[in-house]
This record gives sequence, C-alpha cells and structure tokens, in this order.
Amino acid sequence: MTLTMLVACQEKTTDTQVLAKVEAAQNDAAAEDGRIKCALAGSDAFQRVCTIDRETGDRGLILTVHHPDGGFRRLLVTKDGRGVVAADGAEPARVAIVDVNEIEVALGNDTYRLPAMVKK
Repeated sequence: MTLTMLVACQEKTTDTQVLAKVEAAQNDAAAEDGRIKCALAGSDAFQRVCTIDRETGDRGLILTVHHPDGGFRRLLVTKDGRGVVAADGAEPARVAIVDVNEIEVALGNDTYRLPAMVKK
C-alpha cells in the first residue's frame, strides 16, 4: 500500500488513470488480505472492510462475516442452489447474483458481496 501511495503523491496533476490504478491496487491488496466488500447499516456504498471466518459444523459450512465495529452475521452455505441462508436469527438472507464469481447477500440493513461459483 505504501508504494501505491508514493506513486499517487508523485503525480503533480490529478490523473484519473493514476487514481484508478491506485484504487485497483488497494482493492487487490484488501482482497488478498481476506477482506470482502460490504455496505453496512443501510449504506449503499460498498467498502472492502469486512472479513469472513469459515467453520464446518454438523449443519455444514458456516460463514461468519465480521464488521469493522465488532458486529457480525452468520450464514449457512446451502447445497440446494440458494447460496446461503441466515444461520441464526429471525431475519432471512436475500441473495442476488452479481456476477459469475460473486453474489450479494442482504441481511437486515447489511449487504455483503461474497465470492461464489454461479452455475447456469
């Protein structure tokens, strides 16, 4: 991240291509760091600030999505093509396909972009 910031600081004029490259590099670094995109508390703006823990239990694979403020949501990965469902709680998970490698999961006022393999 330091290298990309230095590159941006060396530019004397605002160049959208340089800014796009810096943003892409930061996004790649965050993805490699295990963070996913999420929009929390009703926000429409996705940021790569949430993390995921995976745990296999008697019900199957449980994903625990951690928020930067300490909050979290638990999702159960299904085997019936739905993607994920809420692992606990009264709020249902709403799943939408974003891309062939990504789904969007809304649970309450929080929305997550999760990597997935979408079968056609």
